[in-house]
Amino acid sequence: MKVKNQWKSMVNNNRGFTLIEILVVVIILGIFIGLVSSRIMDKPEEARRTKTKLQIENLSATLDQYYLDTGYYPSTEQGLEALVEKPTVGRIPKKYREGGYLKGGKVPLDPWSNRYVYLSPGVNSKEFDLESYGADGEDGGEGFDADVESWNLQ
Repeated sequence: MKVKNQWKSMVNNNRGFTLIEILVVVIILGIFIGLVSSRIMDKPEEARRTKTKLQIENLSATLDQYYLDTGYYPSTEQGLEALVEKPTVGRIPKKYREGGYLKGGKVPLDPWSNRYVYLSPGVNSKEFDLESYGADGEDGGEGFDADVESWNLQ
């Protein structure tokens, strides 16, 4: 009899969650999801900027190899294409690496599918300037739209 009464009292005292308790939990989950998703959404842009910096460093090293072979950097007119095939305009190199200087036979685009901007001689550095205009594809900008520049890599 005692067990039966305990069971009855447990069943009678079992109430559900109130509407306010459910709303508080939903609001807390909403805030948490908002904070987490904003951090996750920025990761792809950070990854693109990191990839751009690495590509600029690699292209700069490749331009240095070109310089070691030829004694000068490609002109602005020759551009980065001089790393893929022997230039036919401007100063023609006597010693040019067979197959070019870049794997795959083409100059990579930046992570936003834009061409890198190359100037030689450079305005900001003596040898050359190499930059990506960032997410907006235009000179200047802030945040993810900011340019990534060979003379200002951090």
